[in-house]
Amino acid sequence: MQKTIVSDTSCLILLNKINRLDLLKSLFGEITVTNIIANEFGQILPDYIVIEDPVDLKYQQILEGFLDRGEASAIALALEKDDCLLIIDESKGRREAKQLRINYTGTLGILIVAKEKGLINSTSEILDQIRKTDFRISESLIKETKKKSGE
Repeated sequence: MQKTIVSDTSCLILLNKINRLDLLKSLFGEITVTNIIANEFGQILPDYIVIEDPVDLKYQQILEGFLDRGEASAIALALEKDDCLLIIDESKGRREAKQLRINYTGTLGILIVAKEKGLINSTSEILDQIRKTDFRISESLIKETKKKSGE
């Protein structure tokens, strides 16, 4: 059975802003988002992004007490999947995913894997494009991403 890839909104928005949403399809084939995330994204989803909501909403409701609704729904859905990778960028959400033992990465982690697989030539080029958006990213994270991708 294929691993389920659940994405929070920030990855979709950021990759869409730099016209690289296709990286998700190239890397994973299919991406799963919740209805909340689809609504936050606010655009028509490509056919490789499917919508699925958590069956049991109690985890989502608990998480909404201290996380954004999209993050809460993504984590709640990831909890229901046996073999799942959660794509989440916000530090509070990442901390929660770690505590719940959910396998996770962020958008920059996706770029590192994309370079390893030859889907992009340079993480630096993509990082430069990201810097031109309103996405906040620390210099230390940029340096770490470049280092991990051998640049």
